[in-house]
Amino acid sequence: MPTPEQSAAVDAAITSRHSMRAFLPKPVPRETIEHILQVASRAPSGTNTQPWQVHVLSGAARDRLCQRILAVHNEPAVAAQHQEEYAYYPSEWVSPYIDRRRKVGWDLYGLLGIGKADKARMHQQHGRNYLFFDAPVGLIFTIDRVMKQGSWLDYGMFLQSLMIAARGQGLHTCPQAAFTQYHRLIAEELQLAPEQMLVCGMALGYADPAAIENSLVSEREPVSGFTRFLD
Repeated sequence: MPTPEQSAAVDAAITSRHSMRAFLPKPVPRETIEHILQVASRAPSGTNTQPWQVHVLSGAARDRLCQRILAVHNEPAVAAQHQEEYAYYPSEWVSPYIDRRRKVGWDLYGLLGIGKADKARMHQQHGRNYLFFDAPVGLIFTIDRVMKQGSWLDYGMFLQSLMIAARGQGLHTCPQAAFTQYHRLIAEELQLAPEQMLVCGMALGYADPAAIENSLVSEREPVSGFTRFLD
């Protein structure tokens, strides 16, 4: 049985994880990144298929990808030529999901002082995704195209394991579906094999404690709101 301290440490690692959108320039040692990935690799996967492939970017490699995507993002006519390869969100939103989506979005913009009519600042803030929110490490995740829906479930467990392992090292993360729009640019820049499909990106680093956006902690439904107990 775990000790109370061990139980508390696990709970703290999970509950202290939330998406950070501003990072310090402090570098993350490669051995720390490798440790986090090794721990995360213990995530479960159907028949031990381990469908995850991770591309770790730092330094010049990170900067090249960021600037390439951001240049396209800032040209609306060019950006419109890039579409996601898979549907992350539904084509038609219904409650309560659309309500939660809107709330967290406006909560963030409210902290940043971005009004509903301020399209320029919204665009600028969205573009910070493509800088990994200034995190020194950017992670790009891909999956072999032959793998199906079950492997994507496995992938989610791997991503969560990685984010929790990062908390154990005093690091924070921000998982980013925003990168999926520019999968063709990413595939070219990282020289991905054709059979590799982009899943998402993730910022990894030391969160900036002074950044107001990092004070946002999204709400969660109580257990009673999503659980049925049947005896």
